[in-house]
Amino acid sequence: MRDPNNQLHIIKNLKIAVNNIITHPPQPGAIRKLLHDVVSVSQPAEGLVANVITAGDYDLNISATTPWFESYRECFLQSMPASDHEFLNHYVACMLVVSSGEPDPVEQFLKLSQEQHRIQHSSEYSYPKWFIPNTLKYYVLLHDVSTGEEQRADSIYEEMKQRYGTQGCYLLKINSRVSNRGADEQIPDPWSQYLQKNTIQNQDCYEDYTVVSNKNTDHLISDGIDSEIKDGLSNNFKTHPLQLDHPSGSLDSTDYMKASTSLQDSKKSNSGTPHGACLTLTDHDRIRQFIQEFTFRGLLPHIEKTIRQLNDQLISRKGLSRSLFSATKKWFSGSKVPEKSINELKNTSGLLYPPEAPELQIRKMADLCFLVQHYELAYSCYHTAKKDFLNDQAMLYAAGALEMAAVSAFLQPGAPRPYPAHYMETAIQTYRDICKNMVLAERCVLLSAEILKSQSKYSEAAALLIRLTSEDSDLRSALLLEQAAHCFINMRSPMVRKFAFHMILAGHRFSKAGQKKHALRCYCQAMQVYKGKGWSLAEDHINFTIGRQSFTLRQLDNAVSAFRHILINDSKQPPAQQGAFLREYLYVYKNATQLSPDGPLPQLPLPYINSSATRVFFGHDRRPAEGEKQAATHVSLDQEYDSESSQQWKELEEQVVSVINKGTIPSNFQPTQFCLNRYSDNSKFPLAVIEEPITVEVSFRNPLKVPLLLTDLSLLWKFQPKEFGAKHDGETKERGTCDEDMVGTEAIAEFLINSEETKVARLKLFPHQTGELHILGVVYNLGTVQGAVSLDGIDPSIGLQTGKFVSNGLSVRGRQDLEIQGPRLNNTKEEKTSIKYGPDRRLDPIITEEMPLLEVFFINFPTGLLCGEIRKAYVEFVNVSKCPLTALKVVSKHPEFFTFGGNTAVLTPLSPSASENCSAYKTVVTDPTSVRTALLSSASSADFGIGTGGSPEVIQVPLPDAVLLPGASVQLPMWLRGPDEEGVHEINFLFYYESIKKHSKMCHRVLRHTAVICTSRSLHIRATVCRSNALGDEEGRGDNMLLFVDVENINTSETGVKEFHIVQVSSNSKHWKLQKSVNISGDKDTKLASRERAKLCFKAVRCKNSEENYTFADIVFGNEQIVSSASPCGDFFFQSLSSEFKRTHVQSHTHASQRAVKQSFDETVRLIQRCSEVDLNIVVLWKAYVVEDNKQLILEGQHHVALNTIGKEAFSFPQKQELPETVLLKFFRPENTPVPARPTPEQLSNLIKTSLHYPESFNHSFHQKSLCLVPVTLLLSNCSQAVVDVMIDLRHKPTSSEALEIHGSFTWLGQTQYKLQLKGQEVYSLQLKACFVHTGVYNLGTPRVFAKLVDQVTLFETSQQNSMPALIIINNI
Repeated sequence: MRDPNNQLHIIKNLKIAVNNIITHPPQPGAIRKLLHDVVSVSQPAEGLVANVITAGDYDLNISATTPWFESYRECFLQSMPASDHEFLNHYVACMLVVSSGEPDPVEQFLKLSQEQHRIQHSSEYSYPKWFIPNTLKYYVLLHDVSTGEEQRADSIYEEMKQRYGTQGCYLLKINSRVSNRGADEQIPDPWSQYLQKNTIQNQDCYEDYTVVSNKNTDHLISDGIDSEIKDGLSNNFKTHPLQLDHPSGSLDSTDYMKASTSLQDSKKSNSGTPHGACLTLTDHDRIRQFIQEFTFRGLLPHIEKTIRQLNDQLISRKGLSRSLFSATKKWFSGSKVPEKSINELKNTSGLLYPPEAPELQIRKMADLCFLVQHYELAYSCYHTAKKDFLNDQAMLYAAGALEMAAVSAFLQPGAPRPYPAHYMETAIQTYRDICKNMVLAERCVLLSAEILKSQSKYSEAAALLIRLTSEDSDLRSALLLEQAAHCFINMRSPMVRKFAFHMILAGHRFSKAGQKKHALRCYCQAMQVYKGKGWSLAEDHINFTIGRQSFTLRQLDNAVSAFRHILINDSKQPPAQQGAFLREYLYVYKNATQLSPDGPLPQLPLPYINSSATRVFFGHDRRPAEGEKQAATHVSLDQEYDSESSQQWKELEEQVVSVINKGTIPSNFQPTQFCLNRYSDNSKFPLAVIEEPITVEVSFRNPLKVPLLLTDLSLLWKFQPKEFGAKHDGETKERGTCDEDMVGTEAIAEFLINSEETKVARLKLFPHQTGELHILGVVYNLGTVQGAVSLDGIDPSIGLQTGKFVSNGLSVRGRQDLEIQGPRLNNTKEEKTSIKYGPDRRLDPIITEEMPLLEVFFINFPTGLLCGEIRKAYVEFVNVSKCPLTALKVVSKHPEFFTFGGNTAVLTPLSPSASENCSAYKTVVTDPTSVRTALLSSASSADFGIGTGGSPEVIQVPLPDAVLLPGASVQLPMWLRGPDEEGVHEINFLFYYESIKKHSKMCHRVLRHTAVICTSRSLHIRATVCRSNALGDEEGRGDNMLLFVDVENINTSETGVKEFHIVQVSSNSKHWKLQKSVNISGDKDTKLASRERAKLCFKAVRCKNSEENYTFADIVFGNEQIVSSASPCGDFFFQSLSSEFKRTHVQSHTHASQRAVKQSFDETVRLIQRCSEVDLNIVVLWKAYVVEDNKQLILEGQHHVALNTIGKEAFSFPQKQELPETVLLKFFRPENTPVPARPTPEQLSNLIKTSLHYPESFNHSFHQKSLCLVPVTLLLSNCSQAVVDVMIDLRHKPTSSEALEIHGSFTWLGQTQYKLQLKGQEVYSLQLKACFVHTGVYNLGTPRVFAKLVDQVTLFETSQQNSMPALIIINNI
């Protein structure tokens, strides 16, 4: 078309909107409902791949398009009512359609034309609005090909051409009857792309009428501009079937019910039904041709003419002088309101112009130019109109002109001027603040935002969108906020947190507007930003809303998972809020589970389970002590794990197993573990016994500040029955918790966990069949407690009393699995370089066949003893199973602490004369007059089970018949001796026993007991032994010794011990025995009060050698003899011997390597050393008188001293050497060739024992004879087993003259040297004569004796300096 300057102007992609005529404006409520429906129907496509945006460390999945917003925008722009201040959606033409089937179509045309004129020009119709007074009328004759007569139609058409001209009418032939086409030739619905799913026409009853013409559109813009802007200006309406690209006149169709059905079909707006089904392809072409004819021959020429007219008016106006023009303006605008002050004007929406006002004519021309894409001309007209309106303070008109001027400027091809954003700003502000018209303001914002986005001015667009959010429309605010959020994320450097924040705001407004799905979507998109960033309260809020919205939309799984997140993150919410979250969660959960009641149990998020802290205990709970009976401590879940002690128990078990298996540990040996936890070795499948309970301790933690109530809590398991005895296994069956005859399950009725509490639950299973059990997890009902918040002050222990807490009725059943990660492997190189975990099998026990079960009780077992005190207790062994047990043994690291009596021991009889008749010893009454001489008895170590090979720590328990039958019990005496060291002693006993039947899986069982004994100090004993100077004993044999025993009472009086009595000293040795006591004191009983010390002296002689038996000699100080060779005295003696032996044996073992140097020399040294060795053990038996609660008790006990070397002090308890606080480090190089051990002078001096026999005083008459001769016998005794050469030298040592004067001098007569050879143990007597010349006291101990072994070269002198001086008195008569 040509513009007013006759320049050719090209229109691209013109679109025409054809609407029904509706004589009253659409209702705002209907428009709101329509917009709401448009948005709720439009949802993101199901299979749409989301756009992934990476911003910083965020990866966000965001829908790239927002079709709901586009639908809303189009619908909003389409449904805007026409207004007086602008003409964009006023009608420019009207189509009058009459069917050729009418009796008189021409008359009908006349009627329709009058009707249209009446509607446009009469004052009773204010709606619809018309562009110009002379609206273009276009007459259409509709002919139905299938029914009507074609000739008649043609003739009527000719008549119309005569009357209205060829440009003003048209004959449209279409088919409206069902054709004979086959179903396969179905042509697609031609109207589908133009019909909108919801249009404003559907609000009333009009949809029942034949639709003859259609309503307006807003704006028509070419498709040549940016797609975004095109959307913004809604120029691609999905329009009605005949919606043309131009506003066109329309007519109310009430009079013409019989119009063509095809058009009626095509116009029906129900999107569900297909339209135009009867149209053929030819019809499609005809309709297209009709629209083209109408546009090119009718509409565009009409518009061109109108623009010229308006332009001419404008030019003529410009030619007038300014003053004249203002006069005409006043004259034109006779109906103007009188002038007002600017403030008043601004407060109102300004004045109103009459329709023919010149300012409106400019606006009208601008709008027409805009519609036919003549944007340059449109812009200049808008610009002019804007100035006029502003001068008149007509703010509504001015805002409209500003808005369109901005759009025209943007749409001008080649962009001669920049987009005037400030025009839009002013327009929006005016609409909103002065005119109070939010609909127009919204239109402005929608257009401007699209334009700004197309120029990548996202920040400005977002600010604009946010500014229009208000309280009056939730839906609008939600959509604008969402668009603003998209602007933030699309910026050059995306503002992720702003995006998320505005998404949340949008979601909130969607929710208020009832758009649940969109609300949920917004929250979910925002959640991607807030998740895992530590903003827990924000996360809680979002999750809570997502949960609520999902629940409302019946997306129960999403709702459950959202609420689950709120509960399992460490919530910082106050207790009341947490309680609300929890109740909401339970409610949603209940609904979700009711949908699939038969489905698998769901996983519950609360309470937390610390899987690795799970402990598994096999066996019955410990019985509490009953009165005097104290059950073995064994193992229980209440004990803390101690790696050191568990290692000790393992060693004890290995020790006893190796003794049973003759020194080797079988390869399939698995140490018994009663309680499995995170520290134990869980790599092998644990063994459990049929019919014995398995207790699983599960550690629950409640992270919330409100209590949780678990009800009906039990274990979930799977079981595979297997017969271990049979050749082949039974078929594997998987069972759930329901099957009680295989595995019984114990349930806890109520289990309350207070706020933020960690609490353990102990759950039991009772296996009734052999096989493999797998414990999978726990199953329970999760609920809350009524009045949960006020429970803080209540004592948590109350929770366990059943029925104490009333659940508030809301609880759900679910499960949690116990998944335990094994220890990290770190053995091979591959394992060290990668992260691998071993298996943890503590929840997968193997149930084995029946085994015996032992219970042990201790009766009268003491907790405190004096060191060395002997106490008698009883042990009761009970077999509580259904099969007999045998091979009962006990192993302990401290065998010297207890004894069951020797193999031959008769039970200790009560001795009648014992003060309380309850002595633990076997006693015999002695004759009080008898001198303290030894009472002998003998016993072999084999009687006490010592030295028979094997380990002294493993002790056979003397069961009668060696078998304990099911249900039987036996009591055995057990003697205890307080350890020698004071303090608290933990003594571990491991009882080992087997079944009579041998099993493939479990060979033996053990029972543990830890005794805690507190010992306090009693006596300390030191003993030395030295050679007696007296020759020979009564039998004349040469060997006797003196034994000095030093006893000190080191007891502190706190223990209430008044005094100690030494009642008996016994010796036991294979070679020596005590003969008699040589105490000077006449007191029979040796009493020691606190800190007193006593010295005892005894004579010891050799006894007949015996390889097997030990000789026991008792020297009794009291009235009754304690038989030291019987139990328990003998037992403890032999045990102390073996532990002493063990100590020395270890030391000697270390030196063994250095011994193979000079074999011959070595033997010699050994022979010499042997002389000074003595193998004598002393047992000191005592009684202590204790006053306790005004009662006197008598305690008894014994101490052992082992004497090995002559002259060396020995102690009852090894002395502690106090180390200096700081010691300098010494570095030394060990010698490779050790120096052969030489005998010490002390050892050498013991080779030969000498003794002089002479009269004590000798009377001689020196007057008669000046020389006095005295006979002296020198006894030489060979202490060694070897032959010894002896040389005796009688010459005096040259000493100083002084010494001679003091002692006087005498001379030996006869040989000065003797050489003798003594056989082993031989005693030789040498007769000597001493000659004196004065009276006086003389020392005869001057002979020097040298000795050497026969085959040795060197002589070793035996010094006699340590022997007493041999004094003789010479008297003169």
